[in-house]
Amino acid sequence: MRPPSGWGILEGGRSRDPPPDPPESHMDADIERVEPVPGAPALIRRDQLLTDAAGMAAVARWTAAAAEADGVFRIRLLPGVDVCDLAATVRDRGHAASPNHILVGQPLFFGGPASRPFPAPPPPPPGAVPGDAGDGGNGGVPGDAPGGGPGEPGGSGGSGGPSEPGGPVTVAVADTGLAAHPWWRDLPWFLERRREAAEVPDADGDGRLDAQAGHGTFVTGLILRSAPEARVRPLRVLDGRGVGDEAGLLRALARLRDEPPQVLNLSMGGHTYDDRPSPLLEAALAGLPGTVAVACAGNTASDRPFWPAALPGVIAVGALDAAGRDRAPFSAHGPWVDACAPGEWLTSSFLEHGAFHGYARWSGTSFAAAVVSGAIAAAARGRTPAEAAAHVLDPEQNRKISDLGVVVAGPR
Repeated sequence: MRPPSGWGILEGGRSRDPPPDPPESHMDADIERVEPVPGAPALIRRDQLLTDAAGMAAVARWTAAAAEADGVFRIRLLPGVDVCDLAATVRDRGHAASPNHILVGQPLFFGGPASRPFPAPPPPPPGAVPGDAGDGGNGGVPGDAPGGGPGEPGGSGGSGGPSEPGGPVTVAVADTGLAAHPWWRDLPWFLERRREAAEVPDADGDGRLDAQAGHGTFVTGLILRSAPEARVRPLRVLDGRGVGDEAGLLRALARLRDEPPQVLNLSMGGHTYDDRPSPLLEAALAGLPGTVAVACAGNTASDRPFWPAALPGVIAVGALDAAGRDRAPFSAHGPWVDACAPGEWLTSSFLEHGAFHGYARWSGTSFAAAVVSGAIAAAARGRTPAEAAAHVLDPEQNRKISDLGVVVAGPR
């Protein structure tokens, strides 16, 4: 996949490839590009409205079919109904409603990795002593030093809950899923959920790796390199092309309510039709009060709000360049961005497929977000999630960049 605005690979990690193909040529038939405000497009599922029970009653006359899950109704509207106008009308009447926005983890729409992945030698594994052989170093680990291997004891013991210090640190990763990998394939947390959120390398069966297959596996490796003792809970909300939607994310968030994680990594997102937050997604995240949510700011190279990163209470993460000094050219920016971390040519775990032997190098705000999630998970040993986030993002202890937030170092 080619990166946006001509960023790809050349010497030094940059190139001037042709611009990517138009997004519409890669979209499903039910995905529609809308632009109620000129110059501010968004992607939605055609003729689909999301609302709650009260909103369902308000739109009954325009409803062709409806399905409910965890209190959220996904409504298929009658032909000719403008979903954006209807959502605005329902909101004006005091009900929660939103088009079913597309959320993506790849660059041909809005956000996700800033380039395709490239095979790489193995970086230092989670828990490795700094200075061990291997490539992929991007600075020191913020907060506390890591302990044992991934998922192993060493400071994360105890039985504290998600808002209490001392318990095992769980990081939920809503993404493309998770493949078996030498770093975690024998660990209990992976064996418990290896089937429900497995990565699918080639869903269309064309013999080639899907464009964003391995994204969740790559993100997980970055988290564990900073927080090797963390338990990961994978949630598959994106397909192998990196495409999902708001309804799918809402279902995944509902599954977290019974056992909320300390940290939630959302390396995905999109724009909304009116540049305002979805009330349903905002409420779902507010329903996890003991969880720190971290989301990528997007690869839009603009200051347009990118959701869910721009939601109040979510830590929005932009990307630094390979030198770790300035904003990466593809990274979103603005006053709504809270933190930034290395996001160019990071090395992490990947799939075994074709030229890839379990490791890759990749770029994007998706991966900067994973670095921040890992740093917060590492700092959460002995702290509540909120205290850990405040520790990692302390502007008194870390450099701050205007419109990019507090700088968080990457894994060694």
